[in-house]
Amino acid sequence: MNRTRNTPKALLLDSGGVLMRPIGGRWHPRADFEATVRTHVPLITDEQLADAVAEGDRFMAAAPSTPDLDDYHRAMLARIGVAATPELLADLVKEVPATTVLEIFPEVIPTLDALRARGVPMAVVSDAWPNLPDLHDALGLHGFFDAYAISAVLGCSKPDPRMYWHASQALRLEPAECLFVDDDPELVAAAIALGYQGRAMVREPENGAGAGTGDGSGVAMIEGVEVISDLSALLELV
Repeated sequence: MNRTRNTPKALLLDSGGVLMRPIGGRWHPRADFEATVRTHVPLITDEQLADAVAEGDRFMAAAPSTPDLDDYHRAMLARIGVAATPELLADLVKEVPATTVLEIFPEVIPTLDALRARGVPMAVVSDAWPNLPDLHDALGLHGFFDAYAISAVLGCSKPDPRMYWHASQALRLEPAECLFVDDDPELVAAAIALGYQGRAMVREPENGAGAGTGDGSGVAMIEGVEVISDLSALLELV
C-alpha cells in the first residue's frame, strides 16, 4: 500500500493514458497505417492488415525497449508479404499534424498550468519514440516539463529502474521526493519499490471496478496502488 508522509516535491508523469490518448483508441501502429499501406498495395485486404497489426503487437511485446520504427514496420509488412520499400517506409513515418492522431485529456493543460505556477518540477517517463517532446509541443504541452526519460533514447523500458532514475536525477531530487503517475498499476508499483511515491491513473474503469476495492479508508486502490481518476487530483497531493 502506498502511504507516504512526505509531500512530494516533483512529478514524474507517463504520457499515454495520463496526458494524451490516440484518436481512435489505438497507439500502434499510427491511425493512418491501413490507409497508407493501401495507397501502395490497393488490393490488400482488411484481414491482412489486421494480421499485420497483430504482428506489430507481438514485435513490440518482444522488444527489450521501444524499437526502431522502420524495423517495426518491416516486421508487420513481412508478415503479410508486402515489400517494405523505401517509399512505403517513408510514408508510414511521414510527418502529419499531431492533432490528427492524438489528443490531450481536457483537464491536462489547466492542471499543468496550476502546477507550473506553483513551481512544481515535472518530468515525463514514457515508453515512446524520440519525437515525443515534439508531439507534446504540437499538442500545446510546450514548456511544462523539465526532463524526459524516453525508452527509445535510453535503450530500456519501464519498469527498468533506469527509466525512473533518469527522470528524478535530471530534476536533482531523490526518489522519495518524486510522485510517479502511470496508467499501468504494475509500473507504479515498480516505482514505489524503488522508493518513489506513486499513483495509478484509472480514467475509464472497466465494468465499474477499475478503481479497485479500497482499503477500508475510502481510498481507491488497484493492485495495492492508490488510484486517481484525472490529473487534477495531483493538485491536492503536491
